[in-house]
Amino acid sequence: MTKRTRVKFIGRHLMLKGAYIEKMLTGEKRATIRKGVVKPKYSEITIHAGGKPVAKAKITRIYFKKLRELSEYEAKLEGYTSREELIDELRRVYKGIRDDDYVTIIEFEVTQRLDMLPLEDPYHGLKPVDVARIALRYLKDELSDFEVKILVDLTRTGSIRKTTLRVLGDLNKRNVVRRTIKKALKTLIKKGILKTTLVESKESKTN
Repeated sequence: MTKRTRVKFIGRHLMLKGAYIEKMLTGEKRATIRKGVVKPKYSEITIHAGGKPVAKAKITRIYFKKLRELSEYEAKLEGYTSREELIDELRRVYKGIRDDDYVTIIEFEVTQRLDMLPLEDPYHGLKPVDVARIALRYLKDELSDFEVKILVDLTRTGSIRKTTLRVLGDLNKRNVVRRTIKKALKTLIKKGILKTTLVESKESKTN
């Protein structure tokens, strides 16, 4: 790579094809390979596939290789049975890619599935900032300007307390922020963008 190599950046959201969902959730697919030099801005990301968020993940490693340098190791990371299968898929996705073109290998670890959220937690196991980020991506046309303002600020502060002070100016109005988050979460679940599941209690497991 040279100083003139163009760098692309990934934010909080990583997009995958719907066909890869099952392999990713079962741990068979633990990386994504992108053409060019790609650098994530954050280590914690939300993975989207099939038009919805499917998991939260942590990026564990990023490195670069030329296409011809990819090995069986990368094929296994991507969930393929052989290097040849991986190369064929990359050539299909990236038309005209050459052997000397650089690719970026982004290894990740799924930290939370978003299709099996627990019911017992007020935010179903998600952080308020996670709800805000997902809602802004999928519900922006359904939110009021005021709700958008609250959620956008929450993505910046990561704190209900700080957002309450910044947007409403009164810490006693924290319930306004909480209601906005819960409304967004309820809508995401109602529309099938997020899914919940009943979690067995410890007592039921021992019976």
